[in-house]
Amino acid sequence: MVKRHLWLQYIESAWENRNILWLSGVRRVGKTFLCKSISDIEYFDCELPRIRAFMEDPQAFLEDVRGRRVVLDEIHRLGNPAELLKIAADYFPETKLIASGSSTLGASTKFKDTLSGRKIELWLTPIMSSDLRDFDQPDLHHRFLQGGLPPFFLSDSVPEYDFQEWLDAYWAKDIQELFRLERRYSFQRFVELLLTQSGGIFEATSFSKPCEVSRGTITNYLKVLELTFVVHVVRPFTTRRATEIVSAPKVYGFDTGFVCYHRGWRQLRQQDLGYLWEHYVLNEMFAHLQTRNIRYWRDKRRHEVDFVFTRRGKPPIAIECTWSADDFDPANFLAFWKQYPNAKMFVVANNIDRAFSRKIRGMTVKFVSLSSLISFLTENR
Repeated sequence: MVKRHLWLQYIESAWENRNILWLSGVRRVGKTFLCKSISDIEYFDCELPRIRAFMEDPQAFLEDVRGRRVVLDEIHRLGNPAELLKIAADYFPETKLIASGSSTLGASTKFKDTLSGRKIELWLTPIMSSDLRDFDQPDLHHRFLQGGLPPFFLSDSVPEYDFQEWLDAYWAKDIQELFRLERRYSFQRFVELLLTQSGGIFEATSFSKPCEVSRGTITNYLKVLELTFVVHVVRPFTTRRATEIVSAPKVYGFDTGFVCYHRGWRQLRQQDLGYLWEHYVLNEMFAHLQTRNIRYWRDKRRHEVDFVFTRRGKPPIAIECTWSADDFDPANFLAFWKQYPNAKMFVVANNIDRAFSRKIRGMTVKFVSLSSLISFLTENR
């Protein structure tokens, strides 16, 4: 069994602060295998009727596993999972417990407000750079095309059938069990269009006609997809200046494999790599920073900065993603820097081994590898 070492470190670190860890992530992202790879772990699959019966008396169950390391997978299948977790947090602090389930875990009314301050949340993202080393497959082209869900990533060829099967299961098990949306065709058509246009500016009205639903329904669909981690809504960074775009978000698909599949890409061209690198950098930031507080910037003259990381009371960090450092065009950074002269400016490129800086018309730009960028962000968040 492959051990995803950095994620295991995150789990151990979380347990040092709370005994309840809430593990979330999309379907088939590897939550079950990650949990089973933890040393000295006891695993319970709450989809099984006998396991659910075993936990009908939460206190008795917790007495039986006192002081152990326990995984409750698909915990939302229990009748009252919040009660069990609350008792564990309040009366069994020596028991280390992971609550895991589908991407809708946090949206379920079964957990409403009762666990505030009693848990630490960990969002398991698709495969990131440290995982590539653990899986002994460092080829980014492979990661881009097949995606970051472990079963897809480890497949010998692009698993085209599995992409559609995943979407069908997502509709049947995640969406219908919690949100009970109607019009399957409209919802799945919306998902397909978002993945095809991933990374673009989102305008709800443009999806209404092809999906055959109202603008309000499209807005609701987007909220559901964001809540379940299937898309990432990156909102604009602004201080309400008249020259800035202040409301239109960008929407990214959660995984490059799904983006490639819906674009019909079976092989990657050189011009595709920068686009997919931008998605990969975003995934890396989500994985390490464990926050969705990442923005983009655009002005009304169409200057755009890929990502802006904000920190309370500190200058913004502007991030431009480019496959090769030689492809960097400073025009967008110069427009941003003119508005925010105290900002930190980073170009993250795949072909940089050692960081270096350049002075461009008075603006200092630092060129870094992805690992160096992540180190800076984690140290300065």
